Amino acid sequence: MEEVIAGNLVPKKMFFTKGVGRAKEKLAAFEAALRSAGIEKFNLVRVSSIVPPNVMVVGKDAGLQELKPGGVTFLVLSRIESKEPNRLMAASIGVALPRDPNNYGYLSEYEEYGESDETAGEKAEELAATMLASTLGIDFDVNSGWDEKEQVFKMSNKIVKTNDVTQSTVVGKDGLWTCAVSAAVFIL
Repeated sequence: MEEVIAGNLVPKKMFFTKGVGRAKEKLAAFEAALRSAGIEKFNLVRVSSIVPPNVMVVGKDAGLQELKPGGVTFLVLSRIESKEPNRLMAASIGVALPRDPNNYGYLSEYEEYGESDETAGEKAEELAATMLASTLGIDFDVNSGWDEKEQVFKMSNKIVKTNDVTQSTVVGKDGLWTCAVSAAVFIL
């Protein structure tokens, strides 16, 4: 049963997933990526980047068991595609959670060509943490590198966790569309 507050649906749980798909047509590659991620059977509605207060992060398998095929499912989705041979690309979701679970957190979508899992994931994580830090009033230099920001955020004792879920892939030489997705899926 979902919780409704002032006309808003508030998810109680969320899980992360990722996948890659390849096909002759761009849409079919996207469908295959969703299938790889395990979320192809839902009516997906993209939402912006807020993690609800007190949300419980669950594993993908546990989360999928709570959803029904054809159901309207809210998610934050990162998607990238290409059919350029040998093209490296990555789709990433960054997450930053506040120490106080009664506050909301942030998710970020990040897509880029020519970046590995590690690089894209770090950038997605930094984006989410920077957005959360600014709402929590943490004083930091926006132009500093992630390592320096991460230390400031940890020392503030206001951000408890940052992480990312990233899917990178290389487009084959076969001329097929390749799509990578990463997602934070909400459960009502």
